[in-house]
Amino acid sequence: MTASTGRFAPGTFAPRPGRGSLVRMLAAQSGTELRLALRNGEQLLLALLIPIVLLVGLTLLEVVPLPEPRVASVVPAVLALAVMSAAFTGQAIALGFDRRYGVVRRLAATALPRWLLVAGRLAAVLGLVAVQTVVLGALALTLGWRPQADGLGWAVLLVLLGCAAFGSLGILLGGSVRAEVVLAVANLIWFVLLFAGGIVIPAEQLPGPLGTVATWLPSGALAEGLRTALVDGQGPGTQPVLVLVGWAVLAAIVSVRTVKLR
Repeated sequence: MTASTGRFAPGTFAPRPGRGSLVRMLAAQSGTELRLALRNGEQLLLALLIPIVLLVGLTLLEVVPLPEPRVASVVPAVLALAVMSAAFTGQAIALGFDRRYGVVRRLAATALPRWLLVAGRLAAVLGLVAVQTVVLGALALTLGWRPQADGLGWAVLLVLLGCAAFGSLGILLGGSVRAEVVLAVANLIWFVLLFAGGIVIPAEQLPGPLGTVATWLPSGALAEGLRTALVDGQGPGTQPVLVLVGWAVLAAIVSVRTVKLR
């Protein structure tokens, strides 16, 4: 602005009509979703408090027979539970109520593509799971956990695939069903997968065909893969990886096409 005229010089403001950068839009959307998740008491309960209680309780209390050291057997199951809680249950409920209150419809009125809405929520899930992993890992180390170094890389890969699979399923459920129904169905599925999906009870210990079914569920694939990687220090094999990839791709494709605005 010039002192003599009180006006800005020509060319100071250059309008640039058009949609913003997709990368910046993704960063803004995922950052907003992550901040909202960290401020939500119900999501923090599912994402952190319940896994922490189970980690400490199952390690210190002999309520379930486990090989020694107990913490080595508990960590993979709790980590799989944390991923499922944050990526599936938390995302499904949050998206369901965002639709109910008109948040998704307002976002759709902007230049935000539907696929970027899905991608932003998945990116926020990764951030939340990163926080979970740091907190649970630090607590497990204080309880005497000593992970197999050879399996850490595989564990990271499995957690990423688990986030993609459960996150896509959560968006699919939360984006296609009414909020009240999502709340009931998401919690029901959480309990079923926790006890019969290969997380708390390994798939090979489940009765009859239930054990076989569990290995083809994302919960069983993630939990069994993490047990192999963190307890045995070995690669999880082909099946757990393919199962997680298959669920992630299928659910993502369907959710991009079926997410409703209200």
